[in-house]
Amino acid sequence: MEIKKVGVIGAGTMGNGIAHVFATSGYDVVLMDIDEKFLDRATAIITKNLDRMIKKEKITEADKEATLKKITKTTSVKALADCQIVVEAASEDYTIKQKIFKDLDSICSEGTVFASNTSSISITEIAANTKCPDKVVGLHFMNPVPMMKLVEIVKGVGTSDETVTLVTELAKKLGKTPVLVNDYPGFVANRVLMPMINEACWALMQGVAEKEAIDTVMKLGMAHPMGPFELADLIGLDVCLAIMEVLYEGFSDSKYRPCPLLRNMVKAGYLGRKTKRGFYNYEK
Repeated sequence: MEIKKVGVIGAGTMGNGIAHVFATSGYDVVLMDIDEKFLDRATAIITKNLDRMIKKEKITEADKEATLKKITKTTSVKALADCQIVVEAASEDYTIKQKIFKDLDSICSEGTVFASNTSSISITEIAANTKCPDKVVGLHFMNPVPMMKLVEIVKGVGTSDETVTLVTELAKKLGKTPVLVNDYPGFVANRVLMPMINEACWALMQGVAEKEAIDTVMKLGMAHPMGPFELADLIGLDVCLAIMEVLYEGFSDSKYRPCPLLRNMVKAGYLGRKTKRGFYNYEK
């Protein structure tokens, strides 16, 4: 099957980045969200990122205009009916994803591939909401999508080899490096990353060191580009907590127990950069 038209559900941080990379690679993109304001914000972010690329002389003004013309915005899931692949990038909430995939199953053609950008929720469980689990696959991009090369290709229990091959080749056409992983909680990236962030929270809560010191240790001692608290603020503390809860529930292992400090930060609404306050303050 030749992919020409791509649907993207969710115009947030990940969704607008996914739409961006597909459009710059020449694909027609239908970007769907529940509210026009989210779509307008996504367009503004994509435009801003393209302008940065122009300043760096990576693209031209004509390239920018061509990319923006490739993206159609909609608030109706029915507009995705003729897409060859739909990538879901909605909130990391199984109930939301369950409804999305049931809706897609009822409106899309039999050959449509359904991909989820979920960072931890079971692809097998998501696929169970469709009549075509062989066509359901994880396509887990990294943030920020236009810059990061890695894409985890997540094979659910029912995902066919043909579907895996299709999305693997598609990721390569986007200039990404696909890595195949099996469907276990957190996959690979977040099964390794999130416990590190969670352990940093425990170290901070227990007074082992200040957040700046912990970040510095990981940057200078382990050659990480960002410290765990800087990274958590970028990802979103609510997302970090949701993933830790998936790991904790999925493995029933106390080593994945979310740190109370992380829970309290989320309860307080300190979610990181997107709320201007997380472990660090971004209001200035």
